[in-house]
Amino acid sequence: MECDKRFSSDYMLLNHEELSLSDLFRLLFSSDVEKRKVVDSKENKEESFERRWLMFVSIVVQKTLQFFSRPLSFVGSCIEMWLGLLSSNGGFGGLLLNVLTGKVVVPDKESATFVSFIGNFDKRTELDKSIERGDPRYNAALAMMAAKASYENPIYIQTIVNNHWQMEFLGSFDFWNEYQNKATTQAFLMRDTTQPGEEETIVVSFRGTEPFDADAWCSDFDISWYEFPGVGRVHGGFMKALGLQKSLGWPKTLQQQETHSSARPNCKFSYYEIREMLRELMRRNDRAKYVVTGHSLGGALAVLFAAVLTFHGEEMLLERLEGVYTFGQPRVGDEKFGKYMKRKLDEYGIGYYRFVYGFDIVPRLPYDDANLMFKHFGTCIFFNRNYHGQVVVEEPYKNYFSPGGTVGMIWNALMELTRSFTIAIDHGEEYSEGWLLTGVRLVGLLIPGLPAHLPRDYVNCTRLGPPHLLHSS
Repeated sequence: MECDKRFSSDYMLLNHEELSLSDLFRLLFSSDVEKRKVVDSKENKEESFERRWLMFVSIVVQKTLQFFSRPLSFVGSCIEMWLGLLSSNGGFGGLLLNVLTGKVVVPDKESATFVSFIGNFDKRTELDKSIERGDPRYNAALAMMAAKASYENPIYIQTIVNNHWQMEFLGSFDFWNEYQNKATTQAFLMRDTTQPGEEETIVVSFRGTEPFDADAWCSDFDISWYEFPGVGRVHGGFMKALGLQKSLGWPKTLQQQETHSSARPNCKFSYYEIREMLRELMRRNDRAKYVVTGHSLGGALAVLFAAVLTFHGEEMLLERLEGVYTFGQPRVGDEKFGKYMKRKLDEYGIGYYRFVYGFDIVPRLPYDDANLMFKHFGTCIFFNRNYHGQVVVEEPYKNYFSPGGTVGMIWNALMELTRSFTIAIDHGEEYSEGWLLTGVRLVGLLIPGLPAHLPRDYVNCTRLGPPHLLHSS
């Protein structure tokens, strides 16, 4: 691997680009990891078969994803277009009639009405009018709606922010991944101007993993890690997506020649670009604050954005950071990193709100065990299937495949499926679930925790959950 790792005190890097079957199987059955092209580590030996097995799986999954990236993207585009056709033509009956009469409405994928695959599970665009500024749930509810909107195209997001929320859209951006050599990370910024006087809140929302995006899945499955002196070990795939530099790690500033080349003339890295935008926005208004949010992978990037600010000692931005809101966030570092972050967040008075709904699979990954060393930190705001919340140290059954948890997960999935037919009666028509979500809840009987990861249930959590939870956390 052509990468200078002197910025980290220790590391374990996986490289699926160098994959050969002989190296791969030698990795699995030999402890001499330093001789394998697919692994770069300071350790010469890896005695644990379980850890080598996890490396093996991570490499194979990443290579498979990259091999099928184009077919996967094509399938995703076809599904989204089909759902768009149904929506634009009034359902299947309307589409059939329009086909027969030659009046088919073809959706524009870059329009304000085109909804992503994820967005089709929850087409709500309005904020909950019962949650007003001053309500402890306000920032969390706004953050979750922003996290949900981040899956959509820029025109859609701009329309929602400006016209539906009566706020100011500041831009949607694609950011470069130095390791994948392409733009893989998306985020948007908006300004909540509903406060009185000159007070305002900037919202930074990172996009999560799109189901048909192989690059994002590779970031999730890349269990490489870097150890930073005095900080701890951090998930390599997420750091790379945020803007980690191959030869420099996290330099406080990037020189022009370091960020541009003929191969990537205008590449921008999410951490550095968003940091500069926030600096400018905070300088313009000394009463402005900001929050960072994201769902799934977006949640991991949100909390790591705050982490890198602490690495760089960004005092002004840390003092103005009002909160980090993550929804269905995977684990991002080891126990030492968690203690470091808790200390820094407490030092600057930054609220860190990690929402977990039910048996959502993603917060229970990567595993919290001796082989992977990843752990959550801070308190968890956990909601059951009735959207009753409580503040806990760790969500129940902290790992997805937990002894005794399978039966409970399947039962919970069955109850969620049953609830889909009654929730509108209990809470109002805006909570009604469509046929697409009901279909995924059926899949949840076989793969419990999969439908629980969708943004919809997290939106419900922020709206139906008790206000006191955010005070007590």
